[in-house]
Parts: sequence; C-alpha cells; structure tokens
Amino acid sequence: MAGISQLSGNGELSLSRLWSTFESTDVDSASSVGNRSVDESRLRNAISAQQSDVQVRGTGEVIRLLRDDLKGSRHQKFLIRVVGGTTILVAHNIDLAPRIDSLQVGDRLGFYGEYEWNDKGGVIHWTHHDPGGRHVDGWLEHAGRRYE
Repeated sequence: MAGISQLSGNGELSLSRLWSTFESTDVDSASSVGNRSVDESRLRNAISAQQSDVQVRGTGEVIRLLRDDLKGSRHQKFLIRVVGGTTILVAHNIDLAPRIDSLQVGDRLGFYGEYEWNDKGGVIHWTHHDPGGRHVDGWLEHAGRRYE
C-alpha cells in the first residue's frame, strides 16, 4: 500500500514516510451542498477503488473510541462510519493538533485529511497542519470547533 498510514497485524498505526507536496484545496467551501456531494463521492470512489493518498473531506458518526497511540508521534484514534456505511479509522496527530477531549460515541464529526485504503475500511490521517509546509493542512470539526 502506498502512503504512510498502515494498520499492522496488532492494530497499531505505523507512520513510515514523509510527503513532498500536494495541491491545496479551498476547505472553506465545504459548507455548500454541491461540494459535500462531490466530497462524499470522492471518498466513496477512493474506498471502492482501494486508493490511497487521496485528500478527502466529509462527515461521519463516531462509533468507537480507541486508546490513544502514544508510541512515536501521539495519535488520538477512533472509528467513524461514513456515508455508504464504511467504517474508517481516524488517526489524529495530537502532537500537532489539539486532542478532542469531549468526543463521544454517537457524535457527528467533520474531517479533512488524507485517506489510505486498507482491508479494514481505511484510515484518515493528516488531520492537522503540516509545520514543514510540505502537505496540505487538514482538520477535524466537532461541536462547532475546528481542531487543526
């Protein structure tokens, strides 16, 4: 699988390489209905085509909170269900962005990050700013607050 996020057999997230450059997109236009439809379609297409390294924006329902990964770069981890019913792991780097302490099962969450396919449904990561400026900045939105 291309990309940096992979789930190993023991369920831990490993980060294996850095990115060079990506095109930036206008994240503020996510509020329009037309863009939401395009964004959902882009994610569904990436899932069905088993693609990785795809910048995606969307929403999902939190279905399970997982323990934070505290090895290496620390990540808050949780599972969301997105349009179409796919379950995706979100790995949110809490060394670079604030942790969402109030997150609970059943909450709705907006995201803008990079999708990596795997046989478990996939991973969304890069939900934070890139201090090196080599990757498009991502974010999570929860309860009216943006975490980036």
